[in-house]
Amino acid sequence: MLLQYLNPNQIEAGCDEAGRGCLAGAVFAAAVILPPDFQCEELNDSKQLTENQRETLRPIIEKEALAWAVGSVSPQEIDKINILNASFLAMHRAIDQLIIRPEHLLIDGNRFKKYADIPHTTIVKGDGKYLSIAAASILAKTHRDEYMLHLHEEFPYYDWAKNKAYPTPKHRKGIEQFGLTPYHRMSFRLLPNNPQLSIEF
Repeated sequence: MLLQYLNPNQIEAGCDEAGRGCLAGAVFAAAVILPPDFQCEELNDSKQLTENQRETLRPIIEKEALAWAVGSVSPQEIDKINILNASFLAMHRAIDQLIIRPEHLLIDGNRFKKYADIPHTTIVKGDGKYLSIAAASILAKTHRDEYMLHLHEEFPYYDWAKNKAYPTPKHRKGIEQFGLTPYHRMSFRLLPNNPQLSIEF
């Protein structure tokens, strides 16, 4: 069982992101405040769950949470401020939308840019340790997957419905054959053998 909270006497929000390593699309993040008595044995790091398990847990989290929100940062913004800062910004945008102001933030990972005057704790592999971070990881992942399915309908050549824009062989083959889309992150190394790739779209 994952831990319910780090500070039992504070309103804690767990935060996590999805899509940092992708070649295209926005990076997403979620912030989740769970009730103190929340229990869910199936809840775990989203990467340890199947797609069906994540989709099953998403409505449970969204219904049971005291507050939850999802934020995103576009590919163009990622190219301007870099993916690490974009991940922090996506978390900030999620926290901005919470209907309850948290008193403490639990952040998955080892780095974070301070949000307003709210103290935070970074936790490496926190999505496998704390319920609220695990819940945030599931919301970030499922909301981003849903977004990538819509982009796949617009640009079906890259297999985004399956690879969600991660650098799979099929995605990279699509780039070689069809070029880039407005959703590709131009600051990323999109093809391993051609770091200076430049294709007009």
